[in-house]
Parts: sequence; C-alpha cells; structure tokens
Amino acid sequence: MSEQVRQNNVDRFSGFGDLYDQSRPKAPVDLINILKMYLGHSPEVVADVGCGTGLSSFAWLDHAKQIIGIEPNDDMRAVAMNHWRERNSPSQLQFVKGLSTELPLEPSSVDLVTCSQSFHWMDPQPTLQEFARVLRPGGIFAAYDCDWPPAASPELDQAYEKLVQVAEKRASELIETGKEAFKWPKNQHLQQIQKSGLFRFSREIVFHHWESCDADRFANLALSQGGLQTALKLGADEIASAAEQFRDQVRRVFGGEIRNILFGYRMRLGVKSN
Repeated sequence: MSEQVRQNNVDRFSGFGDLYDQSRPKAPVDLINILKMYLGHSPEVVADVGCGTGLSSFAWLDHAKQIIGIEPNDDMRAVAMNHWRERNSPSQLQFVKGLSTELPLEPSSVDLVTCSQSFHWMDPQPTLQEFARVLRPGGIFAAYDCDWPPAASPELDQAYEKLVQVAEKRASELIETGKEAFKWPKNQHLQQIQKSGLFRFSREIVFHHWESCDADRFANLALSQGGLQTALKLGADEIASAAEQFRDQVRRVFGGEIRNILFGYRMRLGVKSN
C-alpha cells in the first residue's frame, strides 16, 4: 500500500465521528465471551487497532487490565477521547494515534489484538506481521465485522442497500484521481490470516446481536457508511436528497416505534504460534 492510499483510507473517516459513534453498534458481550473462551482466560492487555470512536475499546473495561485504542484518524479519536473524559478517564484505557503497521507497542506485550470493522482498510500482510510482533505466544488476533445492512424488514433492507450502492458509485465518479480509498475484501480475512503463516490456528465464527433502534438511528446507520459520506463531502446533492427520502421511508415503516434490529457478525481469528 502506498503512503497516499494509506492516507486516503484514514481521511475517508474524517468529519462524521459523532454520527458514526451515535449510530454504529457497540461490541456485543458475545464477542468478549468468545475471545475469552479461545484465549483461555481474561486478557491482561488488549490492543484495539483502528478503534474509531472507541465503541470496541470501552467494551473491555470490565474484562482487561489494560486497553489501548489505536486510531490514525484525528476526528474519530477525538470522539473516543471525549467519551473517555466523560467516564472520568478510566486509567486502564488509553487512546493513541498509530497505524496498524507501526504500533506503539513492545514486542510480545499484548494478549489480544482486535479490529472492529477496520481490518479491510489495512494492508493485510504487513499488518499481520506487526500484530504477530506485539502478540504474546498464544495470543489472539480477531477481526470482526457486521453484515450490512442490519436485518429489519425486506423493504428497509433493500432500500438501505440501494442507497449505499448508488452513493458508492457516485463517490467513485466524483473523487479526484489519486484520492481514492482502497479496501481489501472482508471475505478474504481468514485466508490472509492463514497465508501469513504466523498463526497456529484460525477459523471464522458467526454470531448475532439484537439492539433496539428508532427510525433516525436506522437511517443514520446508512449515513455512517464511508462511501455515502464521501459522496456528500464531494457535493453530491442528489445523494443528500436520496438520503432524506430514505429517512422518510424508514420513519413511515417504523411508525414512531422503537424496534429490535439484528446485527449479524463475522469474526475471523488467529491464535499466534508459540
């Protein structure tokens, strides 16, 4: 990955940290229980890489002695820091600036490295080399992602997918050459872990989590997608109009109610060789 592409990937998430934080799901307790089960104990040190606004970092406060949230985007990290201060600055949690290929961590110092909705933005093989460097023998790397959209209804699922696809297409048409972001396929995460040769065991685990949601949050989940935000930042007025039409449709379907929606997760993990 070139330095320019890396910076493009970081910049993609500027300017909508609060929307992202208020809309996206928190790390579910099943995730924590699965990783503790595979580790065989509660982790002492967790490094949450590409932590964004800290949704996946705060989840470990009652389960690890030290949590380091590592995020290269200043806007996203600022939201995480605000929440950290609001929680009276828990001493076992810190947020730092860093890249997945240059972690500010000592060798063999971490029990668990997580990437929540972020590994597909990282150059996989150099990143896995760095993760293996900081993991202790038997430590775990886990990349976990939601399936988009969350399950709500046939009508809303279809409308969500259509809006995001149209926005991604428009963003690709408007963006300046050389400013494009690049992501690796999520469905190849497990193969990348296996290809690295750094992990003695690997597998994919699928689980789900219900969350309550009102109409505005469901609409904002779509708006929190990077491609849609890119189109808006590039001045695609027709995407802004389509987003408002989508919001109106969601409000009609929800009818003022708070509903349960289903987030499906796919986690690919590797256990570092001894």
